[in-house]
Amino acid sequence: MKLSSLGIPQDYSYILSLLQSSLGSDPMNEASTTTSTTTAKRRRRKENGDREGGDAAAAAGEGGDKKKELKGIITSLLLLEEQEKQDNQERDMASREEKQLFETNHKKKTKAMLGYYSNLDDYYTEVEELDRVRRKRGRSLAGAVAGTLACEADSVKKGEKGVKKGSGESGGGHQRRLWVRDRSNAWWDECNRPDFPEEEFKKAFRMGKSTFDMVCEELNSVIAKEDTTLRSAIPVRQRVAVCLWRLATGEPLRLVSKRFGLGISTCHKLVLEVCSAIRTVLMPKYLQWPDEDKLRKIKDEYESVSGIPNVVGSMYTTHIPIIAPKISVAAYFNKRHTERNQKTSYSITLQGVVNPKGVFTDVCIGWPGSMPDDQVLEKSALYQRANGGLLKGVWIVGNSGYPLLDWVLVPYTQQNLTWTQHAFNEKIGEVQRVAKDAFARLKARWSCLQKRTEVKLQDLPVVLGACCVLHNICEIKGEEMDPALGFEIIDDEMVPELALRSVSSMKARDAIAHNLLHHGLAGTSFL
Repeated sequence: MKLSSLGIPQDYSYILSLLQSSLGSDPMNEASTTTSTTTAKRRRRKENGDREGGDAAAAAGEGGDKKKELKGIITSLLLLEEQEKQDNQERDMASREEKQLFETNHKKKTKAMLGYYSNLDDYYTEVEELDRVRRKRGRSLAGAVAGTLACEADSVKKGEKGVKKGSGESGGGHQRRLWVRDRSNAWWDECNRPDFPEEEFKKAFRMGKSTFDMVCEELNSVIAKEDTTLRSAIPVRQRVAVCLWRLATGEPLRLVSKRFGLGISTCHKLVLEVCSAIRTVLMPKYLQWPDEDKLRKIKDEYESVSGIPNVVGSMYTTHIPIIAPKISVAAYFNKRHTERNQKTSYSITLQGVVNPKGVFTDVCIGWPGSMPDDQVLEKSALYQRANGGLLKGVWIVGNSGYPLLDWVLVPYTQQNLTWTQHAFNEKIGEVQRVAKDAFARLKARWSCLQKRTEVKLQDLPVVLGACCVLHNICEIKGEEMDPALGFEIIDDEMVPELALRSVSSMKARDAIAHNLLHHGLAGTSFL
């Protein structure tokens, strides 16, 4: 193709555009593009440099702010520490001032209390001195009165002798007596008559006339008093009757005083004197541990009742209500009776061992009512004698409140008992019923044991011992008790913490239970 055939110059631009389109780019455009790219890069670097400088400046500014904040925190902590030190110093100072004030007040109060007790001691010393002087004057006055009375009596006798000599007529002498309040004793005079009904006498004194006479005869040498020039002595029968009626009815001394025509204080004194005499004179005769012959009979009787061999006694512990003592109140507080009766109760314990006839052979009296049965047993003289070998080879049967010992046989108390154990418990219950019935008759016969009495705590063991002795006398003499006096005895049984204290006794109990069941001696009420 020839160049002349391209035509006009516009064709060159056309050819240039074709070339550009065929190459895909324009050299001029590339140059301009390269120039613009370089310029953009420079601008970007500049912007980045400016930004980095700004960031560094900002970082530097932030670092300064953090240092300022840290300094402020440290300053605040120092101020707080200083403030805490000042507060502690102020509290210590206030505490020292309060302590000093307390000590000052304590010294003042102590001084005032010492002064008060000193004045009180001086006052009582003066009172005692006045009482001593008054008693001395009273004795002097009584001596003068007695001397005057004696002189008058002598003069009366001399006058009577003169009259007899002068006229030959006899005159009656008049003996002066100390003035006492005139009280009626018609009720006792009626009871003391020989024709007084036996049943009425037994209802009043819980024993027949023959037993009453025997008690009076036994105590006569101890409680009898002689008449004086000022008054006649109270007869022995009336003394014993006051004591028995008081123990039998449990009535207050005010009513005893009206019944027998005596003073209240006199009745109280008579009750304690007769009870002490009963404990001193009659207890060694009617309440003592059996000898070998009697023990052999007791074993046979108990074995015939229960089938258990070598049983010499049935043991039980009951509680006697008392008025709240002034000392050791918590020791005498009976929690179980209080919870059951919904009434605050205080009591002392009475532990007894009885033979098959319900006669006491051993008693332990006076331990506080808060003690469980096993602790009362450990405190008793019976426990000490048993440790000494007195009860070797024999059993005393107790309830579940006692531990199983070498000489104490108790029922099984665990759950899910076997037939053999049930049968054994039934027979043990029969022996225990002997002791429980004996205590029920004791409380029914002597009603003073059923309620709180006016007797002081230190005198109660004497009274309770007398009641046990009189119970034995009535049982031995065959004194039947009025059915209307029946009393249901209720005492809570608490299983001791250590109920099994003898391995040999556990084996012996199992052997006894086996023999009872397999020899046809056990009952069937448990089935």
